[in-house]
Amino acid sequence: MISSSEYGSNSWELLVIVDHQYEEEQKEFTLRVSGDLHIGGVMLKLVEQIKISQDWSDYALWWEQKKCWLLKTHWTLDKCGVQADAKLLFTTQHKMLRLRLPNLKTVRLKVSFSSVVFKAVSDICKILNIRRSEELSLLKQSEDTLKKKKKKDKNSKEPVIEDILNLCNSPVISGSPASPGLYSKTMTPIYDPVNGTPASSTITWFSDSPLTEQNCSILAFSHPNCSPETLAEMYQPRTLADKAKLNAGWLDSSRSLMEQGILEDDQLLLRFKYYSFFDLNPKYDAVRINQIYEQARWAILLEEIDCTEEEMLIFAALQYHVSKLSLSSEAQDFTCESEVDEVEAALSNLEVTLEGGKASNILEDITDIPKLADNLRLVRPKKLSLKAFKQYWFVFKDTSVSYFKNQESGQGEPIEKLNLKGCEVVPDVNVAGKKFGIKLLIPVADGMNEVYLRCDNENQYARWMAACILASKGKTMADSSYHPEVHKILSFLKMKNWTVSPQAASDPESMDMKPECFVSLRYIKKYKSKQLAARILEAHQNVAQMSLVEAKLRFIQTWQSLPEFGLSYYIVRFKGSKKDDLLGVSYNRLIRIDAATGDPITTWRFSNMKQWNVNWEIRQVAIEFDQNVSIAFTCLSADCKIIHEYIGGYIFLSTRSKDQNETLDEDLFHKLTGGQE
Repeated sequence: MISSSEYGSNSWELLVIVDHQYEEEQKEFTLRVSGDLHIGGVMLKLVEQIKISQDWSDYALWWEQKKCWLLKTHWTLDKCGVQADAKLLFTTQHKMLRLRLPNLKTVRLKVSFSSVVFKAVSDICKILNIRRSEELSLLKQSEDTLKKKKKKDKNSKEPVIEDILNLCNSPVISGSPASPGLYSKTMTPIYDPVNGTPASSTITWFSDSPLTEQNCSILAFSHPNCSPETLAEMYQPRTLADKAKLNAGWLDSSRSLMEQGILEDDQLLLRFKYYSFFDLNPKYDAVRINQIYEQARWAILLEEIDCTEEEMLIFAALQYHVSKLSLSSEAQDFTCESEVDEVEAALSNLEVTLEGGKASNILEDITDIPKLADNLRLVRPKKLSLKAFKQYWFVFKDTSVSYFKNQESGQGEPIEKLNLKGCEVVPDVNVAGKKFGIKLLIPVADGMNEVYLRCDNENQYARWMAACILASKGKTMADSSYHPEVHKILSFLKMKNWTVSPQAASDPESMDMKPECFVSLRYIKKYKSKQLAARILEAHQNVAQMSLVEAKLRFIQTWQSLPEFGLSYYIVRFKGSKKDDLLGVSYNRLIRIDAATGDPITTWRFSNMKQWNVNWEIRQVAIEFDQNVSIAFTCLSADCKIIHEYIGGYIFLSTRSKDQNETLDEDLFHKLTGGQE
């Protein structure tokens, strides 16, 4: 019986459903509460009424109608806006989630459904031993991918049994000190830097982490490649519009999983969202390097990024080498005897910092800006005319290229001076055909000017290409990154320059090789299996001496050198335009692309950006750049919040420094990406 005093004006009944983890059915409870009762008090009343003695610390109240958690336990019901018509769910904050990793392995682990996704991903990465969690995020599979999967499941007679790695024994509770995983905060090398295997002394670091040696091997090693049939069944984007669909499913980093409609035991993709890989280090990053390598590998195989036939064969050779080493017993040997002293590691890090730092080059940067001068050939392609290369005398100084009729007239006025700041630089190379070209797309008021330069040899190409790449970023050849860039370009050209060896085709290795596993479907259709095997083995001669980690890093670097690397596409409508365009978002720029032809129209660099914001009412992103340039667009293939977060995320990543304890300014991330919604 309820006494008459309880029927006061402030008192009302609140319905709460309890989601009990040990019972299948949910139970309803009615509590008599008043508006001034705080959330903590409601939970206390509820637990007293349930009368089951257990640990309720992971439980919290979820308000279904408003799709929000009531986590501020000191707030009153009135302050939260909870009234008698509210239905609350008393449920656990940590729930099971299935994550498909870049290497297509599925892991099942406990994740916080009440923390914002940025924090949840950070906790997931601690379990999986992946440093720099800010580069990753969670992605919902696109409808097209799922349709293709359902179609495949319909056709297959046998049920598909997915191999799931269960890591559910040890949830990372948000706010508690997480297990150190497999990497040490003192930055002692815990992986063998040559083959990437965990050093034996690090087993002590596993502590309460569910990553055992075996599980670490699954995440840190590349496993046998898939068959062409499996490849054919996977979703392949055919057009730029298809590629735009792949990026529509990124979750909002500022909201929790539950707020975004994710349910317990759902499957999401864990992917590297931002193509800005900071401080990749074989000593600590075996899992991270392997997962980046796998994401790059599938992007190549499924043609999510375009590459030439020459490049495809390099990728195939590196994959073949990685799969050979991964299967060999030497690479899998976990009992690595070499233990590196912590002081020695710190000293070697210091040495690298001093050698690679810019301090020693400051005086040189100020006093001596190098210049290049040489004979190159140039063409400006115009419609209805054939490409005819004509030789000129070129001078490259600061961030500009000038060209003259000949060397003698080099002191006078140039025929034209091209400012390369903000331009697009695309390699146009065929080493076998001795073609060393540089395609420049230079921004002008009404779009992009196209200019082709042709060099005579590899060395000349490497010097000029490196200068163009730096100039596009607003840097001169005095910058300390110029010589490493030249060296990198030369090493790529060397990899492409293989000679046909007569014994390669008859090599016994080619008998075991399944070349169809290493190239995209386009090349499987174009060549016979034996031809492919011979060509891959020819290319393999240049990489055969590499260690496992070296080969993966070289694969990643080659992927990074592709013109389309790091571009995430969205279908947008620019303000004032009558047709849809594509917007490519990269780590340092935005590119407007013609949806029909795929040609870049304009490039805007983040370094020239003054401010960006979103008009949430009309879902329009507006950006202001230097020199009174402003753009505005609505996003048609995804929510505008996704593009807003991408831009802010890349700017956030550019603020990182080589801080050893890897602390992140989470508030700054949310300020830059959250918007004022």
